[in-house]
Amino acid sequence: MSTQVFIGIGANLGDASATVAQAIAALGQLPDTHLVAQSSLFGSAPVDSSGDDYVNAVAELETTLSATALLQHLQAVELAHGRERPYRNAPRTLDLDLLLYGSHVIVNDDLQVPHPRMTERAFVLLPLLQLAKDIHIPGKGQAQDFVAAVADQRIQELSTD
Repeated sequence: MSTQVFIGIGANLGDASATVAQAIAALGQLPDTHLVAQSSLFGSAPVDSSGDDYVNAVAELETTLSATALLQHLQAVELAHGRERPYRNAPRTLDLDLLLYGSHVIVNDDLQVPHPRMTERAFVLLPLLQLAKDIHIPGKGQAQDFVAAVADQRIQELSTD
C-alpha cells in the first residue's frame, strides 16, 4: 500500500534552481516511489539563516518505502549534491525535508513528521498549498490556517522562462 508524502526542497548555494530541478527528478527515481506532482519554484529570504535567497519547492510522492527508509534516500540525494552540515541552518547546496508522511505522526531521534516548523515557513506552506489546497497537517490543522502567520516572510513564485 502506498503512502502520499510531501517533500520540502530548498537550496541557496551554487545554481540553486538547477539543483532543485535535479532533486525533483531524483525523487522521481527513488525505489518504490512515484513523483505525483511538483510545485512551482519559489524564491525566499533565509529564515533563521544567512546567505543568498533560497529556491524552494514541494514535491508530492506516492511511496511504499517506510518513513525511515525514505529519509535515508533523501539524505543520500542531499549528499550526492554536496550537502554539508557545518552548523544548524547553514547555507546549503540542497535540503530535503520529509514534511508529511500520509496522516502519520512520527517522533523519534532521527525524524519528526509532520516537520516541526512547517507551519512557520511561507516557503513550505505556499508551495504545499499549491499542490494540495485542502491539506490537513496531523496534530496541527488545516495548512491554510497558518498562512496569515507567515504573511510577513518574503517569498515570490519564480518564473519558468
